[in-house]
Amino acid sequence: MSLVVYFAAFVFGATSVLLFRRPRTAVRHPLTLSTCAAVLLGALVFVCAAPATLATVNDLTGVPNFGAPLTYGMLSAYSCAVLVLLINWRGGPRRRVRRLVLRTMAAYGLLVAAIVVLFALADARTERLTDLDTYYAATPFMREMILLYLLGHSAAMLVMCAVCVKWGREVGGLLRAGLRLILLGALLDVLGFQLTKYTAVVARWYGHDLDFLSTDVAPPMASLAAVLCSAGFVLPRLLPPVLAQWRGLDDHRRLEPLWSLVKPVCTAPEQPAAWWRLPRERLQWREVSIHDALLTLAPYFDHRVRERVRDTALSAGRTPHEARLAAEAAMLADAARRAVAREEPPRSTGSYRLHATEVPGPGGLVELARALDRPAAGDAASNGPVPPRPAGPVTGPEESHVA
Repeated sequence: MSLVVYFAAFVFGATSVLLFRRPRTAVRHPLTLSTCAAVLLGALVFVCAAPATLATVNDLTGVPNFGAPLTYGMLSAYSCAVLVLLINWRGGPRRRVRRLVLRTMAAYGLLVAAIVVLFALADARTERLTDLDTYYAATPFMREMILLYLLGHSAAMLVMCAVCVKWGREVGGLLRAGLRLILLGALLDVLGFQLTKYTAVVARWYGHDLDFLSTDVAPPMASLAAVLCSAGFVLPRLLPPVLAQWRGLDDHRRLEPLWSLVKPVCTAPEQPAAWWRLPRERLQWREVSIHDALLTLAPYFDHRVRERVRDTALSAGRTPHEARLAAEAAMLADAARRAVAREEPPRSTGSYRLHATEVPGPGGLVELARALDRPAAGDAASNGPVPPRPAGPVTGPEESHVA
């Protein structure tokens, strides 16, 4: 059973690390700080509740069952942190939020103190690592201690369920999905952990033996509830940046045809070969390098190539935007060929601003890279130089300064 409980502790701990990945920023935000505190305390609860940890604590202190008030006190602190999280999540006037937080901490502080006092008054000399709740269910003072920690935890989970149901109707997207996961985890905690504990304890009061509910059913249910709650906490905060990194990886891959074309003329410094660089960082580096290469190729732009491919594309039924992209891709391919071959720039004069340089982000570059893969992109370039025409300024609605 220790492995199951330690696994839940690991999930909770990993969640707290992910949420607290920027300590300086997190400390200044009460919601982030309270979320991290709740998740970290949840991890400590599972660490303390593992039979292996209980045996170690008992041996170190020399007090039989000393791990019980430690675990129950930690669970009460976790319940308090959950309520503080909900208070900060709800928000409102700072003074009111602070007052509610202090009242909650005071109430659960008294609860923890009562648990310690009741354990000190009880006669619990027989060490029990897995069935303490049922073994001492009818023992004076231990009985009250067990009920107190269960009631304190139940109050926090029931409030969490009510809040998740209420807010789930008012929000959408990832936040709603996260609330539903937290609600599912809280319900599983209430029904799978607490209800089984209550049932086993009450059964002992009336002389029945349902200890398996407390020893065999409750721990895995609590672990599964912890996993679901952790996923609910993490989903709204971490999924958007994960998706952004995934899109960055996809855009980086789709820019490969364009990068392969302009790489020989790029004068930007090479990206350091570091395997730990995130996709978004790699994408930004590639964007900068491509824009640098486009500036280098600007003098080699042959506007006759662009105009011929554009007119051909329009005649073939393409939209003006598609025709522009095809024409720009053909002109760029021709310019890259001239630059690599060290040919003289074309005599056609004028300046032109590529669509990829007019839009922010990698979207324009991705469209240009996609156009390079189409047959129309390279046809004009592969047909050789365009016959000369009288020199003069290139006119048209699309011409402007190269960026």
